[in-house]
Amino acid sequence: MSLRSVPDEELVVLLDSDGEAIGAAPKATVHTDATPLHLAFSCHLLDAEGRMLVTRRALTKVAWPGVWTNSCCGHPAPGEAMEDAVRRRLRDELGTGVVDLELVLPAFSYRAVDASGIVEHERCPVYVGRVDGPLEPNPAEVAEWQWVEPERLAHSLRATPWAFSPWLVLQAEQLPVLASAS
Repeated sequence: MSLRSVPDEELVVLLDSDGEAIGAAPKATVHTDATPLHLAFSCHLLDAEGRMLVTRRALTKVAWPGVWTNSCCGHPAPGEAMEDAVRRRLRDELGTGVVDLELVLPAFSYRAVDASGIVEHERCPVYVGRVDGPLEPNPAEVAEWQWVEPERLAHSLRATPWAFSPWLVLQAEQLPVLASAS
C-alpha cells in the first residue's frame, strides 16, 4: 500500500499485531476483503436524560450499509490526537459537539466480516460523552438516528444482534452504561 496520498485524501493508521503504528494508507483502499489492522475509535453520545444516540449507517457506506450502530465511528489521521479525531468526526458526521468525553474501553479491538465480504479489523478505543448542541447529521454518513434508553438498547442488542453493527454488539458487553442496563 502506498504511503503517499492525494490532497484531501483520508488516511488511516496501520498497526502491527501489538497495536503499534507501522504506516498509513488511504481509507478508500483499506476496507476490503483483506482489511489490515488499523486504528479507529467509537463514540457513544448521551443526552441530558441519559439516553444513548444510535445511528443507522447511510446506505452508501462501503461496510455495513443501513445497519444500526453507535453514535459515531471514525479514524484518527496520522499524528492526530484521538480525542481531537473524535471531536472532528462528531462535527463531520453528526454536526454536533461533545462535553465530558471519557475513554471507557482503551483496548477494544475486533475483526468482523459483513454480508458483502468487507472486513473491519480495528483497534478501536471507545469513548462516551454528552452531546453538546443540536444534531445535524450528514446524510452521506447517517440515514437515521434515534435517542434510546440504555435498557431498551441493551434488550434490543440481546434480542436482535444481527440488526446492529458487530462492533456495537461487542462493545455493549463491556460498556458500563449498557452492562448495568442488562
